[in-house]
Amino acid sequence: MNWGPIAIVQQFQSLPEPFDRVIFLTARACGRLVGTITLRHWVGGLPDEENIQSRISEAVTGVISTDNLLIIGEHFKIWPEEVFLVDVEPGKEEMGETFTPEVEAVLDDVLEIIHELAVNNSSALPDFEEMKGNELLI
Repeated sequence: MNWGPIAIVQQFQSLPEPFDRVIFLTARACGRLVGTITLRHWVGGLPDEENIQSRISEAVTGVISTDNLLIIGEHFKIWPEEVFLVDVEPGKEEMGETFTPEVEAVLDDVLEIIHELAVNNSSALPDFEEMKGNELLI
């Protein structure tokens, strides 16, 4: 993601026709083994208004966060029914243009999953973890 959540919401709002499906490739540190691929299906839901406002405040100050993007997008009703995350446990973050060896080892799998999601029915893929906005902590 190279834009903040507010810019992405505005981009989606300006589309002449909404997307049928959105696929995000993310690298969220969740304490899994480095290189673990987790498939998530965003099913919506919003936290309380204070939490939403806090995320919007973070977004306008430059914080780039997948969780914030999903919740802010949900708040502004930009998401289609099918929003998927292909999430890879990133490992130690360092400056540079390369991935950790563990992430590098799963890149072909990641690209294959993204391709399958982009061109096939999502029910043909392995199980997805549900991701709900009202369960994400700030």
